[in-house]
Amino acid sequence: MRVVLADDERMVRTALRVILAAEPDMEVVGEASTGAEAVSVVRGLRPDVVLMDVRMPEVDGIRATEQLLATMPEPPRVVVVTTFENDQYVYDALRVGAAGFLLKRAGAEELVTAVRLAARGDSLLYPAALRGLAAAYGRRGAAPAAPWVARLTEREADVLRLMATGLANAEIAARLGVGAATVKTHVAAVLAKTGARDRTQAVIAAYESGFVTPG
Repeated sequence: MRVVLADDERMVRTALRVILAAEPDMEVVGEASTGAEAVSVVRGLRPDVVLMDVRMPEVDGIRATEQLLATMPEPPRVVVVTTFENDQYVYDALRVGAAGFLLKRAGAEELVTAVRLAARGDSLLYPAALRGLAAAYGRRGAAPAAPWVARLTEREADVLRLMATGLANAEIAARLGVGAATVKTHVAAVLAKTGARDRTQAVIAAYESGFVTPG
């Protein structure tokens, strides 16, 4: 797994590099100290995962993430790194397409797990934190009707609600009494209809539309 580190603090980048370099299946291929530099480095090196600090000079991690996901044909998975989980920067980064977030105080094992999950296409979905973020920073007032809501089948709607609680496919299958392959098909349909890249984006869309309410 090829990883790029983007953080304006050299000591943070060094600590992350040391942890990841100890893993036989991971390689830190580049570093950046600003969002603008991160965009350039990632476009040149095409890593699998980017650990992106949300607060950086010139271009912050949110705009850098947005640029990468909008302009690269096969963009990397972006995990935003933050000091505080209850931060509008985090919610905005998830909204524009980050796969999830990681706290800077996370331990080495949690960091390595986050990179592996992101690299294989899984979302780093923390339901309680996401509910809190949506409640604090989600769209205010009456949400506009989202056309995709009407296109969901009843079972797809059930699956999306359970996704918002953080359940994995196997857990959703057990809850609904169906096979895991069936749930996988429903999840794919939900992603297609919401226009989401992954589970985190689908859940964000559910909150933004009012289909799921935080609380």
